[in-house]
Amino acid sequence: MIMNNENLFLIVLAFIWIIGAVLQDLRRREVDNLWNFMLIGIAIAYRLAVSVFNGNYWFVFNGLIGLGIFLGLGNLFYYLRIFAGGDAKLLIALGTILPLSYDWIINTKFFAYFLFISFLGGSIYSLAWTFVLMFKNFRNFKKEFLKQYKKYKKMFLVSLIFAGLWMIVMLFIKELILILISLVILLFPVLFVFSKSIEECAMVVSLPASKITEGDWLYRDIVVNGKRIRANWEGISKEELKLIKDKYKKNILVKQGIPFTPSFLFGLIGILLLSLMKWF
Repeated sequence: MIMNNENLFLIVLAFIWIIGAVLQDLRRREVDNLWNFMLIGIAIAYRLAVSVFNGNYWFVFNGLIGLGIFLGLGNLFYYLRIFAGGDAKLLIALGTILPLSYDWIINTKFFAYFLFISFLGGSIYSLAWTFVLMFKNFRNFKKEFLKQYKKYKKMFLVSLIFAGLWMIVMLFIKELILILISLVILLFPVLFVFSKSIEECAMVVSLPASKITEGDWLYRDIVVNGKRIRANWEGISKEELKLIKDKYKKNILVKQGIPFTPSFLFGLIGILLLSLMKWF
């Protein structure tokens, strides 16, 4: 059972911190590093205090083990370019919260269901967000979609060939249900062009140098005082940000992603509901 007196503070703490991160993400498209590090510090300090009081140090050890596991997961998702830096750090911080049982089989289930519900909820929410952006920018979206289609039209031909070959093979080996995968192959270029069109017409904004923040994604390289600052996944570094604010006087094009932090809220609510339903 996870809804006990020991864990109640951790659960409330997680809700407060995720909601705080969501508000930051929606407002500024970033989550402060200090906010994530504070969650780690408070959660571990609380676990240590409870362990000393109860004379059972597994409560704090579980938090440290969870931190280690989610440190690996956070870095994995970051370098696979699934999460941005703030999202990855929030996930790492939540690793101090989520080992809510002394049974590590149950904890492993918590982790798996938390990630599954977060990704599922995040996918649905992100899809809804992109449709809102599409309708808000529909005229520009139509033009951009045609432009991207012309740019990547060979991809549609390749996917059609592969889908046809897959269908033939599945018919030959009589695995009829697997024919559905050919639909996924056909949909891939459509979704790719759709996402590129949304990015180009609705997710690139022009900001003055004063409003650029650390970690922002440049739309294209810029040259500041003779130094080229490259557009890459890591975003603008602290040193590059200082140079931009000191020397750059023009507006800068930056890419803004869809805030992903609400997905963690879906994941936390999901595992708590499953726990109340005696799923674990």
